Amino acid sequence: MTKRDPITDAEEAEIQAGIASDPDNPEWTESDFKNARPFVEAFPALAAQIRRARGPQKAPTKQLVSLRLDQDIVERFKASGPGWQSRMNEALRRASENLSRV
Repeated sequence: MTKRDPITDAEEAEIQAGIASDPDNPEWTESDFKNARPFVEAFPALAAQIRRARGPQKAPTKQLVSLRLDQDIVERFKASGPGWQSRMNEALRRASENLSRV
């Protein structure tokens, strides 16, 4: 993250003046607040589409884990394109078949 000097009072005043004069985002009036409706009521079809964008995982469910892998291995799988996580899972599955059971 880049460290920046704090803005001056003059810069702050210029920013606030720009906000106040923005024609695309005027200050709300009492009437605006009275007429406001929740997104779900104003756009029910779009709200439904957003809700069903991704549901619960279908069986068999996978377990979320965090592990550290060598950078070159991850880069090699990522370079293979979309679906690299599934290919990595399959490679681990094949490798696990060679492990002795404890």
